Amino acid sequence: MPDWLQLMWDSLPPLLYAGVAFTVPLTLLSFVLGLSLGFITALTRLFAPAPLVAVVRFYVWLIRGTPLLVQLFLIFYGLPKVGIVFDPFPAALIGFSLNVGAYTSEVIRAVIQSVPKGQWEAAYSIGMTWRQAMLRTILPQATRVAVPPLANTFISLIKDTSLAAVLTVPEIFQAAQRIASVTYEPLILYSETALIYLVFSSVLSWWQQKLEIRFGQHLTQEGARV
Repeated sequence: MPDWLQLMWDSLPPLLYAGVAFTVPLTLLSFVLGLSLGFITALTRLFAPAPLVAVVRFYVWLIRGTPLLVQLFLIFYGLPKVGIVFDPFPAALIGFSLNVGAYTSEVIRAVIQSVPKGQWEAAYSIGMTWRQAMLRTILPQATRVAVPPLANTFISLIKDTSLAAVLTVPEIFQAAQRIASVTYEPLILYSETALIYLVFSSVLSWWQQKLEIRFGQHLTQEGARV
């Protein structure tokens, strides 16, 4: 076996371990927390009083207008200057969740607004409350439209987690950096890391296509019933 291939084979277990133990959990937790935050932010933008709307609009403007890497540095290296200290993993989790929350809030707000107003009126006409109309009528329709952009956000997030290496989180890229510093073979190690991320992204893209097909079938069936 060539030396470069042997190196890739030997480094594969620690890289996969870093992915399973840190990259995947960081991605999943950040997406779930960010999506929850984005949902709350979107509803606030659409239905809350003006002062709260101003607060969440400022949050979205701030996060979308600054680089993710800078946000991570501020949380991990900047906040300790004012006495707020986070370990590497929680700091990365907070940074990614805030970032995902800002972007998904715009997606959720847009898809809710895309539902025709007549759907609200129809729900109210049969005696539904605002909450019932949202849960039973509006959100099911909005979810079908939101699947592609939210799935894209999730795929982007799993690649963005490589930035957590700057916070010393031992995820895939940080593990590759450690091995490369010992073997002096950055080209081989970083190429292998890129391939691992490519596999993860490809699997998620396949999953996204399946979801889109499934929701598309639901839309077709409902259209046929109408």
